[in-house]
Amino acid sequence: MNIVDVIKSETKKNQEKIAVIEGNKQISYCELFAAVDKAATELKACGIQPAQRVALLCEDSIDYIIISLAVLSLPAVIVPVSTSLSIYEADDILERIDVNALLSDKRKCIKHGSIRIFSDCVCGREFFLYQRATQKQVPADYYALNPAFIRFSSGTTGKSKGVVISHEAIIQRTNAADKGLNITSNDIVIWVLSMSFHFVVTILLFLRRGAAIILCSRAFPELLLEELKNCRGTFIYASPFHYHMLAESNMLSPHMLSCIRMAVCTAIKLPVDIANDFHKKFGFQLTEAYGIIEVGLPFLNCSKDKTKQESVGKILQDYEVKIVNADANGIGKVYLRGKGMFDAYFSPWQSKKQVLHNGWFKTGDLGRLDKEGFLFLVGREKNIINFAGMKIFPYEVESVLNQHPDIKESLVYGITHPQYGQLPCARIVLQNKVKTDFDINEVRKFCYQRLASYKVPKEFLCVAQLDKTASGKLKR
Repeated sequence: MNIVDVIKSETKKNQEKIAVIEGNKQISYCELFAAVDKAATELKACGIQPAQRVALLCEDSIDYIIISLAVLSLPAVIVPVSTSLSIYEADDILERIDVNALLSDKRKCIKHGSIRIFSDCVCGREFFLYQRATQKQVPADYYALNPAFIRFSSGTTGKSKGVVISHEAIIQRTNAADKGLNITSNDIVIWVLSMSFHFVVTILLFLRRGAAIILCSRAFPELLLEELKNCRGTFIYASPFHYHMLAESNMLSPHMLSCIRMAVCTAIKLPVDIANDFHKKFGFQLTEAYGIIEVGLPFLNCSKDKTKQESVGKILQDYEVKIVNADANGIGKVYLRGKGMFDAYFSPWQSKKQVLHNGWFKTGDLGRLDKEGFLFLVGREKNIINFAGMKIFPYEVESVLNQHPDIKESLVYGITHPQYGQLPCARIVLQNKVKTDFDINEVRKFCYQRLASYKVPKEFLCVAQLDKTASGKLKR
């Protein structure tokens, strides 16, 4: 099976319908598939073969969708690389996943030996293809999976690893998610999230159903406000940050969202005050979603009951949930299983069977189920910082801070923020504790050169020492 063939088959009746809109550009389904086929032909001519891993570094755009579908149709495997990452971080992904090629529209990431590609088959963007010699022996199991995507996740150990998702899993999890989202060809989707982090369950589902997708992320918030003023959308998929902006903006009156049938809130926990402000202004409630890279989209909270407001909702019908080792308050470890589960971890390689517990996936979240089956999350088992839906590993940031010549050691942690979920902060111990000319802005510059901007601590606190356990480990 191939997800691109499925999309083509399911949209036969929508060929003349608009598929994607980006500013003053738009492309029909017929034009989209023609561009996909042309790009795939060029990629194949350049030597891209089935199951090869192709890192994609591209701004959110019509081009991103065309190139993604072209790679998938070969069928090669997409390794999304966020444009917010530093060169060092992007290179780390190339090495960890041992990609066969890098497709980039970013000149700063062009490698020596890259060739210009897609001269006239995409929407005016320059792309460069860099083919690299792989270093690792890939397990035979990998090729048997019919892989489509390799996405990064914290996994179950707190260490970033590539999540392998097959074409079959994509088809199953988009089917499962749609039992809650109910996307149709009449929907006009307002899109503001990053495709590097959100694509499999959402963009591919929207295309399967023949919906129109309006891309607003690159010209946010101006394009989003303009589209909503024109009442063009029926469906929004966004984060609490975006909904906070809509509720606070004086440029939007309540009736401008009158055509929206569902506004899904994802990426991070929806704060109650943002939910209330949005409801008060626009007269309808946000639908909170709980998604996991390894699982898909198992939960939606469509309830209008105020007592369920802080819940992520009831589990969708193709999934199961259980709470393990619950305490007296019913709070325990959240496990899930169902259709469209991930197929393996790539680096280091672990099959799904090795990771799952009798088919159950340990999410790493702590939560409780009420009598009606609504899931309430209370925290994480491990110390990952969730900044606007993007996960930050404290150890990764600490390793950069500890390279600074003036820093002896550091501790990175998150503090709660009403709009962003959590802000990354750092306590640092200086090499010379009595140094008087220490410049914290120089440390920030040091970090920005080596980390994605969202990973750089927003606050620094110099301390004499860091609390440690008896074995010498940092107390987190």
